[in-house]
Amino acid sequence: MRGALLMTGAMAAFTFNDACMKALGVHIPLFQALVLRGLGTTILLLILARRMGQLRFDLSREDWTLIAIRTAAEAGAAWLFLTALNNMSIASVSAILQSLPLTVTLASAMFLGEVVGWRRLLAIMIGFGGVLLIVKPGTDAFTIHSLYALGSVICVTIRDVVVRKISKSVPSLVVSLAAAIGVTLFSAAGAAFVQWQPMGLLPSLQLIGATLFVVAGYILSVSSMRVGEIGFVAPFRYTSLLVALILGVVVFGSFPDLLTLIGAAIVVATGVFTLLREWQLRQAGRRSAPPPRPVARL
Repeated sequence: MRGALLMTGAMAAFTFNDACMKALGVHIPLFQALVLRGLGTTILLLILARRMGQLRFDLSREDWTLIAIRTAAEAGAAWLFLTALNNMSIASVSAILQSLPLTVTLASAMFLGEVVGWRRLLAIMIGFGGVLLIVKPGTDAFTIHSLYALGSVICVTIRDVVVRKISKSVPSLVVSLAAAIGVTLFSAAGAAFVQWQPMGLLPSLQLIGATLFVVAGYILSVSSMRVGEIGFVAPFRYTSLLVALILGVVVFGSFPDLLTLIGAAIVVATGVFTLLREWQLRQAGRRSAPPPRPVARL
């Protein structure tokens, strides 16, 4: 239960970060917001990594290459996601993002050789049908920004698949710190071509909130996986959709239409099934594994 509460808190923190960034987009350009948030996030993660003794640079060339690929995917995901978020309702973008467990499972089967049975493949196909209900291709509700949201899902999928190949000995804070630096540098390149705007009290508070929320989300999500059983904790990721619905109504005065809600329900249901099915298979594999051979003592 502690793990579930920590995961719920992490998803709430990430969604509050999204809300702060969406509100901030009214006052300043996106690249300016990304640079300023990136600087704050980088500083906080650097302090945290140093205090926890995880600030290491003696990594292998392969690990640095994988971290670079993950960082590039992170930068692309941040830009695509926030571009979509600034032009769509927070609930709709969040609903599209809930397809991540489905896309990661499919990509792991295609590129990492992980075995995915027919039940999970069927769930993935049904889940993608739910995404189509949210995006609504071929209708007046479909916009280019829906493609930006889907593009962010692809980038995050690449990020999550690549991270599985990074050595277990690499501290997670180093990976996150590299991503924060990469996003900041990418945003700085884009910010060089936009007109920066002065920031009053409200945008400054929104920026501080976004920075604190994104760091809190990271800490809580890592803690949840260390405290709780992953099969029980992982489905609580979907609480972010509920938080997004509430924030959309209370803060932005928007509520998704019926098709979006139906699509979101399908995506969440198939995603939870996929996560639970993967956990069941892992548990079965552990039970069927032969016991370790005894080691002779001299």
